[in-house]
Amino acid sequence: MPENINLIIQIIAASGVIVSVVYLGIQIHQQNNITRAQFGHSLTQRLYERYFQTTKDAEFSKFLAKDWSSSDLDNTEKWRVNHFLLMCLVDIFDVYDKVQNNFVDRIHLDMRMNSLRLGVIKTKLGKNVWNFMKTTRSEEFVTWFESEIFDKDDDSFDEVSREELKDLNIIR
Repeated sequence: MPENINLIIQIIAASGVIVSVVYLGIQIHQQNNITRAQFGHSLTQRLYERYFQTTKDAEFSKFLAKDWSSSDLDNTEKWRVNHFLLMCLVDIFDVYDKVQNNFVDRIHLDMRMNSLRLGVIKTKLGKNVWNFMKTTRSEEFVTWFESEIFDKDDDSFDEVSREELKDLNIIR
């Protein structure tokens, strides 16, 4: 009889361990989902903040609307272009790494890449910034980025949209 009691106690203890491990797995899964959501929210918030600041700052908006491929840019404007593009690239580096580590969904990267693909990184200044910054990234990233930016034609705008946007620094 004591042997049966010991066996029952061992079965109960083993069951408790199994339930604890399952519960811990569920908790870890939920925490991972919460962390992914927080990363995604912070990336979206960062983009919204950038858009909002642009709408509030008329002078900066005028700068963004300039033709960055123009030879009319003075040294200050070239400096600003370089740093704006550096900011965009650093943002993409961060988001790419988060996507690769499965911390955020790919949509966060796609939004940013679509903006760059439209043209600003394809200007002479943009290519110079990219050539400077690509030395900090892996060959895998460089190959991916260059195929996404320079090897794809963006047909997402129809001719009416292109005509409406031709004077903005969006499509060059």
